[in-house]
Amino acid sequence: TDAGDNKVQMQPLVTGSEVATTPSKEVPMGSAASGGASDHSEFWKQALKFAFCFCGLQASYLTWGYMQELIMTTTFNPTKHAPDGRFPSAAFCVFSNRFLAIIVAMIAVRLKHGAIVANNVAPLIAFTPCALSNTMSSWSQYASLRYVSFPVQTVFKSSKIIPVMIMGKILKGTSYPCTQYVEAALITTGVAIFSVASKSSNTDTSTELVGLLFMCMYITFDCFTSQWQDKIYVKYGRPNVDPYQMMLGV
Repeated sequence: TDAGDNKVQMQPLVTGSEVATTPSKEVPMGSAASGGASDHSEFWKQALKFAFCFCGLQASYLTWGYMQELIMTTTFNPTKHAPDGRFPSAAFCVFSNRFLAIIVAMIAVRLKHGAIVANNVAPLIAFTPCALSNTMSSWSQYASLRYVSFPVQTVFKSSKIIPVMIMGKILKGTSYPCTQYVEAALITTGVAIFSVASKSSNTDTSTELVGLLFMCMYITFDCFTSQWQDKIYVKYGRPNVDPYQMMLGV
């Protein structure tokens, strides 16, 4: 035989004992089932968390909307600074709202991260523009309640689709297809028709103009706030900025 045949003939043989002692890689029985059960459990955990957040958000906004309309539209006992008996200061409502919010946010951030500011990835200066716009948005919203009812204000707010798209284009360069602009225009038209139809015949023209001005300010600042928040998430990473840090910054 030649050299190649010798190499073939000299290959080592594997005995039965070696085969028996060779470890085998077996997939544990039931691992696939346990993985599926884990995914199913995680799904329901996230679903319950989402349902809790949804219910909490709706309850909070409904309570907030009812109370702010009640405060700004109720006629109280007339005083020297408020001869008409209406609540005189929308700025005080904003201040009390922000004062309580920042206390809750500081406690939450301190408990979760061990420090209020030291462990934050995004610096507080990054939140300054949206914090100012959020404050102005709240002030405009409270002030507008003197001239428009809260249901009309809520419907008017639903027409801010186009301002949101424009603000996204300006701040982030986001482009939208033409169909979305058409849909936004149709929704805005429907809201405008509803607002005009809900006006009473004896409404003061100057009051309408003032209310419209406050609502435009409210929508503009509110659109800027949401788009700037999204810009912070993109710049610093959504995992690095949790809701409590965003609440504290804004």
